[in-house]
Amino acid sequence: MTDTNPTSKGERDPAPAVSRSLRILTLLADSEGVPTTLSEIARALGIAKSSTANLCAVLEEGAMIERDSGGYRLGRRTAELGGAYAQQFNQVREFYGLVAASPVLHREVVQIAMLDGSDALYLARHEGRSPYRLGTPLGSRLPAPLSATGVALLSRLGDEEARALLQEVEPFPQLTPDSITTVDDLLPQLAAVRERGFAIDQGGSFGGIVGVAAALEPWAPADPPLAIGAALPAEHVDEERIAQVGAALLQVVAALTNPLGGSRR
Repeated sequence: MTDTNPTSKGERDPAPAVSRSLRILTLLADSEGVPTTLSEIARALGIAKSSTANLCAVLEEGAMIERDSGGYRLGRRTAELGGAYAQQFNQVREFYGLVAASPVLHREVVQIAMLDGSDALYLARHEGRSPYRLGTPLGSRLPAPLSATGVALLSRLGDEEARALLQEVEPFPQLTPDSITTVDDLLPQLAAVRERGFAIDQGGSFGGIVGVAAALEPWAPADPPLAIGAALPAEHVDEERIAQVGAALLQVVAALTNPLGGSRR
């Protein structure tokens, strides 16, 4: 099991209870919704079950985690905090109204993701009215080279900067038969994004789904790199539809890029 200890070996932890609580939350986040038992948590932290039980009790009381017959999972408070994090960025707040007003996008699943290391981290989601359950759950991650939003984000980097960022995670995981696995495979995609303005994922992250995404210009230097992307059922998508969705995303990007645009209040 991966060590989730944020302190280096030999370094004194100034707040061990806080660090251990953070490690519990990270462990449960990595479990992807599968309940984790108290014994499994204690083994991962390398501490006694009694100490682990005390930490879990405090986290449970604060709704950061919840317990059922199978063990512990993340609690509702983590979702509230994640939503609060996303809402502090102006572009995320404006995103919902702009997508809902788009004749092309309002029925689609459209998401905002940020670049977090070599991953795309999903922050916000417009559900649309599609009968299909598409897209990526909020708070989840995908390897950036394998998703349209991730590729859109990476396209804002230079080729050598992208290579340096991704070299430690190469080869990339083979999520589907169409997943790319190397930076050399990625670079032509980045060049294409810079040319046409949006990224296209033809089933590289999820089979049967085509992703279309475009990067956003940050409003403030401290804002994280963000991209907006739509998840489309491959069986109902052709080149014309991809171009239509890409153009609509670029319209939303233009509105979200100009702080003095007419959509602002």
